[in-house]
Amino acid sequence: MSHDVVRLPGRFSLRVGPVSLVVRRRSAVTAGALLLVLLGAITLSVCVGDTYVTFADAVTAMATGGTGHERLINVLRLPRVVLAVAAGVAFGLAGALIQSVARNPLASPDVIGVSQGAGLAATIALTTGAGFGLLLPVSLVGGLAAAALVLYLGAKHGLAAHRFVLAGIAVAVILKSLIQIVMLAAPAIDAQRAQIWLVGTFAGRGYFEAAVIGIAVAVCLPVLVWAGKAADTTALDDDTARGLGVRVTARRTLLAVLGVVLAAVATASVGAVDFVALVAPQLARRLTGTERPPLWCAALTGAVLTVTADWLGRNVFGSYDVPAGVLTAALGGPFLIYLLIRRRRSS
Repeated sequence: MSHDVVRLPGRFSLRVGPVSLVVRRRSAVTAGALLLVLLGAITLSVCVGDTYVTFADAVTAMATGGTGHERLINVLRLPRVVLAVAAGVAFGLAGALIQSVARNPLASPDVIGVSQGAGLAATIALTTGAGFGLLLPVSLVGGLAAAALVLYLGAKHGLAAHRFVLAGIAVAVILKSLIQIVMLAAPAIDAQRAQIWLVGTFAGRGYFEAAVIGIAVAVCLPVLVWAGKAADTTALDDDTARGLGVRVTARRTLLAVLGVVLAAVATASVGAVDFVALVAPQLARRLTGTERPPLWCAALTGAVLTVTADWLGRNVFGSYDVPAGVLTAALGGPFLIYLLIRRRRSS
């Protein structure tokens, strides 16, 4: 199969057979830098903790064992790191897609109701005696059902950006109220189990949940390649997009569905690790200097955030294992305030 690279001002075009892809140089450099940062965060998370393990011993433990640290590395640390990477990638991609559709940096799965839908389903399951084996599929159905309701309400008039966001916020508020009602009516021990799940954590989870997220991303990969180009037209107003021959509603709906599916799978697997999907695309957009969040840079940024948050939660607070969702919320809250202030000044 033939391939050609065509250099353009500030970017280059890569053609492989009938498929061509235009890549901005700054975005490519940023993606490479983020990948190096992610590898550093993974190394830190695997090697540094209550017990320090050298990089060489960690690699040996993963490859052959026999260093005395194989359980620490292969059972306790590495599965959490792999899951954190998978969840961060999914959240970053979901946030970038949803923000592109909404044309609003304040839109994310935890703002428009996807996380709350999964949380309500998980809370009902945990407080009614359902086994943990049912938790992932039940919460996945809940997240997708909430997303379907938001898309239905938002698409009644062409999936207008403001209507999509307002519908999501309204659904999120209602679902969050229902979660509180279910928890108040449940026995204390069941309510506590549900609360732990709701804050989002990688503890007690690992390769299975990471595989579920990885399969979802892999299945969506062909559509994600298309979405990288299709998202360019979502920033245009409806009349301009239609003038270019773009089916606005169908394109935005497909991008939104792709985003909420990834967000629902990730939330069902690790709980509500809030604000990663909000923060990662905006950080990636600022690093690359683009008008919309670039998908793969957003994915890498999300992975860096989740791996770092998990390591901080395990090591900074003494003997307490603070859930990653608590730390991402502590980061995301001030960042959300910053975005609100910035948008107000721009207005």
